[in-house]
Amino acid sequence: MTKWPLPEPMVLALAQAREAQSAGEVPVGAVVIKDGELIASAHNAPRTLRDPTAHAEMLVIRQAAAKLGGERLEGCELWVTLEPCAMCAGAIAHARIARLYYGASDPKGGAVEHGARVFEQERCLHRPEVYAGMGEAQAAELLREFFRERR
Repeated sequence: MTKWPLPEPMVLALAQAREAQSAGEVPVGAVVIKDGELIASAHNAPRTLRDPTAHAEMLVIRQAAAKLGGERLEGCELWVTLEPCAMCAGAIAHARIARLYYGASDPKGGAVEHGARVFEQERCLHRPEVYAGMGEAQAAELLREFFRERR
């Protein structure tokens, strides 16, 4: 079986996840891409920032909106290493992200293919195209390693 290289945006998101791990944060990283250009990158920082909303997705959406000069990120792609939670999925819908790519599934806290399944709700404001499993093995291993070290 041929093993395909990861797309560059997921490589960048995984690098952000490793930065989070080095900072003692849960290793989740995210990037926003528009027209093939890197707009913003971030990693989890709730402990560092003392902010429960400082998930990688929330931070990267805020950065991208500031850089692009508006609250809508139409035409943008969000690449994240872990399935977004309900808070982040809601932000993705409000930001009008066109495409969401994520690595590892999160049966406990995810809200895209698990839990609330935010984008499947009738009243969801916007439904991005969703692509799961890209970089899943690498993202899952970072998370396992992080939690193994803390047990």
